[in-house]
Amino acid sequence: MSETETHEQENPHAKVVLQAARAMTRASLLVTPPAVIVCIALFSILNGMPGFLGSLVGGVLAMLASLSTLGLMKFSAGQDPMFVMVIALGGYVVKVVLLFGALTLLKGVTALHPMSLGITMIVAILLAAAAEFAAFRKTKIPTIIPS
Repeated sequence: MSETETHEQENPHAKVVLQAARAMTRASLLVTPPAVIVCIALFSILNGMPGFLGSLVGGVLAMLASLSTLGLMKFSAGQDPMFVMVIALGGYVVKVVLLFGALTLLKGVTALHPMSLGITMIVAILLAAAAEFAAFRKTKIPTIIPS
């Protein structure tokens, strides 16, 4: 028996969080990469090589941001529920700061078309969030509603 399996048996919340994280990851990976490919093709046609590079970088950054959140869910699944929230909120802050840092560093790069990068990021992040939300709603999670 592995350490993860032992920890999951001790904490009933771990199974639920891992189940949700798996469903959300699967849904995100089904929707986001095709949308990023469409954006890359579209911006390549409209803006040439800078559009291609901008869209590619935007898609990669957005997908990494989305998958990092799901990775944090899997990492923190066996923890106390309050600690899971601390990790989620802390991870969100770190992710936003890193994205701002990356975009600040890329601001002056002339090889990237900034509008292609931005629109691709927006499309990828919104689609990933929508797919994750839909997957979370479909996942059968036991809930106790106090009277």
